[in-house]
Amino acid sequence: MHYEPKRRKRLYKIVVHPQLWRILFYLALIGSYTLSVLPGETVAPLFVWSDKLNHTVAFLVLAFLLRMGWKIDYLKVVVLLISYGAFIEFSQLFAINRSAELADVAADTVGIFIGLKLFKLLRLR
Repeated sequence: MHYEPKRRKRLYKIVVHPQLWRILFYLALIGSYTLSVLPGETVAPLFVWSDKLNHTVAFLVLAFLLRMGWKIDYLKVVVLLISYGAFIEFSQLFAINRSAELADVAADTVGIFIGLKLFKLLRLR
């Protein structure tokens, strides 16, 4: 579809607007935490490693949205999101039919680095 320059410029302003990304980040944060502490039988696994894939994708999205919404240092993103992943695992100790796993934090970390790399490749801001 062909956009005239004014429409393209307006679309670009919407895409790079930090408020949009901040709202999406908070929605993803709330959604990821809610899904993480639901009772174990509520979320059925699709295949053997689907839990780790879920963690990786969730933290990929969180890292990307965090960088898009705020001008925040790479290392701060890593520290904040790994801390959030550890908090989720701690919370799961108190959730019904859930258990904390160090492998989940490792999957979170992989997702964080992929999300940061995606941000760097796209460089929308």
